Amino acid sequence: MDKLVLQGGKPLFGEVQISGAKNAVLPIMAATLLADGEFTIHNVPELRDVKTMAHLLRIIGAKVAFQNNTLVIDTSGCNYFEAPYELVKTMRASIYVLGPLLGRFGQAKVSLPGGCAIGARPVDFHLKGMDKLGAQISLDAGYIKAKSAGLNGGHIHFDIPSVGATGNILMAAVLAKGKTTISNASCEPEIVALADFLITMGAQIDGVGSSNLTVQGVKQLKPTHFTVIPDRVETGTFMIAAALTGGEVTLTESDPSTIGSLTEKLREAGNIVEQNDRRIYVKGAEKNSSVDITTSEYPGFPTDLQAQWMTLMCLAGGASMITDTIFFDRFTHAAELKRLGATIELKKNTAIVTGVEKLYGAQVMSTDLRASASLVLAGLVAEGQTEVHRIYHLDRGYERIEDKLQKVGAEICRSDGGL
Repeated sequence: MDKLVLQGGKPLFGEVQISGAKNAVLPIMAATLLADGEFTIHNVPELRDVKTMAHLLRIIGAKVAFQNNTLVIDTSGCNYFEAPYELVKTMRASIYVLGPLLGRFGQAKVSLPGGCAIGARPVDFHLKGMDKLGAQISLDAGYIKAKSAGLNGGHIHFDIPSVGATGNILMAAVLAKGKTTISNASCEPEIVALADFLITMGAQIDGVGSSNLTVQGVKQLKPTHFTVIPDRVETGTFMIAAALTGGEVTLTESDPSTIGSLTEKLREAGNIVEQNDRRIYVKGAEKNSSVDITTSEYPGFPTDLQAQWMTLMCLAGGASMITDTIFFDRFTHAAELKRLGATIELKKNTAIVTGVEKLYGAQVMSTDLRASASLVLAGLVAEGQTEVHRIYHLDRGYERIEDKLQKVGAEICRSDGGL
């Protein structure tokens, strides 16, 4: 397995171009199953998860070509309606094919999801929503089996906003007969992007961007062209990298409107953040102040930036509290940061981080995607050499992160021989 090797201590200076959003493109790829024909999707990041979803679409019968960050998907030959365990176990987003297959073909067989080891993320909301649209749902030998002679609109309320379930129900509802309402829906920018994509296909959706969505089912959808939104988590990761190293970094092709909660916290910690259209400039403080965060649904502080923020607080002045209300046990990176010299105490879903003067290079191992990013950030400032192992997690969500970091001055390289 590959590993990343870093020599810490160099501030970052320069420009980084932000890639398309992983969490937007995956449901959009699944949504192409809703219509017959050829789709063109631009600004697609070259990621392991994108390749996995492309493979799944090919199994279903689509033709998929990827070149220069553009996907061309032809769904004309789709005739197999199963997402096998071998794929779904590596990427939870595979469950996104459930709604489109059920909506268009009236049947689907999808393995129960796997993915990152960050605690239980049940699919109950997905299944209950499909049931309310008239699908017959059963669980058999680790698979979700769904059938319908034709979905019908209904009212679906989520007790807790769920990004995955909102997207899946939205895709199922666009071809259902009659009106579907979704209350307490996820408002994440990636859901907005999915809704915009469906609308360009001919779907009728009201309330986009709010927690209450109304879908009027249509008989047929058509292929379309679409451009994926910038990745706000990658944006946030590089903003934190600039703050952490005391550098000056400008992020291009970004969307400042989607990252407001992080911007506020970075400024509170003493960093300069300036925004202009699709550019974000960050000048790191000489020493960051400790700032507490609590993750919550959008537009709150993203759980996908919690691990990166923890790294920043490891070198901040004073103590800070980091509470994750989305995933209660998403702190596997804490033990690895402590190997580098961090002082972190865990109490249930809260981490208390006391800033230290220095981190020291060591071998560390990532357990999930965002944990990987936090360890890379730590390696940027740790004294000496840091090796980050199991970076296949990192490749699921960051497009050539080592190349982008090299361009702004980091001493980082990819090497064979990881654990």
